[in-house]
Amino acid sequence: MRNAPRQTLVLTDEQARHPFLARLPEHVRRERARFDPRPFWHVTKDDVRGFASAYVACTLAILVFLL
Repeated sequence: MRNAPRQTLVLTDEQARHPFLARLPEHVRRERARFDPRPFWHVTKDDVRGFASAYVACTLAILVFLL
């Protein structure tokens, strides 16, 4: 068997600027469209009603416990 030159197995990418990102595969590191949180922040009347009822219920429970 001929002695082939040893090649090191490269598991990191020096272009990735962070050790964790350097270990990720390229298809994971590829830049995608930026996440836009605005569509998820629609507050409906049911949301407000649910928050208000939970707030009142917790406040009453604390008052009953303390008194």
